Amino acid sequence: MLKLSLQQKLLQKLSPQQIQMIKLLEIPTIQLEQRIKKEMEENPVLEEGKDEEFQDANEEEITEDNLENDIDEFSLDDYINEEDTPSYKLSANNYSKDDKKDDIPFSIGISFHEHLQNEIGLKNLTEKEEILALYLIGNLDDDGYVRRKLEAIVNDLAFSQNIVTDDEELLEVLRIIQDLEPLGVGARTLQECLLIQIENKDQNIPQIKLARKILKYYFDEFTKKHYEKIITRLNITEEELKISINEILKLNPRPGNSFNDSSIAIQTLVPDFILDSNEGELQLSLNAKNVPELKLSYTYTEMLQSYSKKDKKEKTKSDKEAITFVKQKLDSAKWFIDAIKQRQNTLLLTMNAIIEYQYKYFLEGEESMLRPMILKDIAEITNLDISTISRVANSKYIQTHFGIYSLKYFFSEGLQTDSGEEVSTREIKSILKECIKNEEKKKPLTDDKLTDILKEKGYQIARRTVAKYREQLNIPVARLRKEL
Repeated sequence: MLKLSLQQKLLQKLSPQQIQMIKLLEIPTIQLEQRIKKEMEENPVLEEGKDEEFQDANEEEITEDNLENDIDEFSLDDYINEEDTPSYKLSANNYSKDDKKDDIPFSIGISFHEHLQNEIGLKNLTEKEEILALYLIGNLDDDGYVRRKLEAIVNDLAFSQNIVTDDEELLEVLRIIQDLEPLGVGARTLQECLLIQIENKDQNIPQIKLARKILKYYFDEFTKKHYEKIITRLNITEEELKISINEILKLNPRPGNSFNDSSIAIQTLVPDFILDSNEGELQLSLNAKNVPELKLSYTYTEMLQSYSKKDKKEKTKSDKEAITFVKQKLDSAKWFIDAIKQRQNTLLLTMNAIIEYQYKYFLEGEESMLRPMILKDIAEITNLDISTISRVANSKYIQTHFGIYSLKYFFSEGLQTDSGEEVSTREIKSILKECIKNEEKKKPLTDDKLTDILKEKGYQIARRTVAKYREQLNIPVARLRKEL
């Protein structure tokens, strides 16, 4: 039997403009310039430059009486009034007193994948080999590995590129990629990556030869630091093992990341905020370097005024279309200028709240002065939604007198000591790092022992929490920190 029922749901959908505003809030300063250029290319009404008053006081206002009935009411004052088209650069305190524009880091060089593509172009390959090589390069992750099975890539090539190949042919091309710089790219596993690098070294050197043997035949024991087993099975001394392991430790487990070294490319790190300390007084400003000021085009506002002055009977169909087009573009341009201003105001409001909350830290730059702070704390100060604070903190940086920091750095949870004092989890992590740094390497501290040390210092914390913090610090378990 067919049953019909009515169900009422309340759904909230974001408008296209709300989505654009969210995206503007999320992007860092370095991407904002490109976003503005894109908007200017798509909307001829937007122009670079400061807004100027170009309308006489007695200039006739465009009203509904001047336009056709199918055009919404429109006042030119809505678009060119100085109050409604403010400079989003927030000129007050926009740059620091000493104008540190030249201190901003910048990016040069080419990407990792482009570098490999250029190398392949220098190889003497057939047309098909080059196509396969470029496709494989496109499948490398940022570490330089091929994480997908060759069989899956063969299928992709057949279905998406109409190229017929097999695992064997693809493997031959992969070997060519594995011969490129930096050595180790194109590997499918960590073991293969390290072997590629060690096999390119002089095998006549005893420790190199031994290192290769360890990686090839005793990799599992090596990763688990079962050194006694390796010594026994290879019949070598502890000193010989130590020298060979030192050779292995010189290898790069992530060859793709090595391309970001300063010798090859300077990593992009442009701060969104600049904080100056002047005799104990903190002054915050937005970094608006390379971000142009925007205004509405005088040409288009005059064009609209010219059309609107025509008598109703004189207006042609093209006139009506022109009025509609220009009005739509003016609406869009005005919204974009206001959205940029709202973005900047939200950024400043949020960053000022963070500085207020962490004032002692920003004065001194001492990590121990960082208070426990979560997104909710700043949301309550600013009366903004937690999701808004999260978007502001994402991919944003501040330049201080003691370095450039990600906004995420200032957020951490809190714990209480035995005395009732609230401390940041960052302080706990700092103690963990110090303990592990000074531990006896032949007998590293276990998570249980680290927990006991923290409790002795007055920090009541569970072992599983210690393990979590250690993992967040990218520190391996005690067994893997063991050294000879």
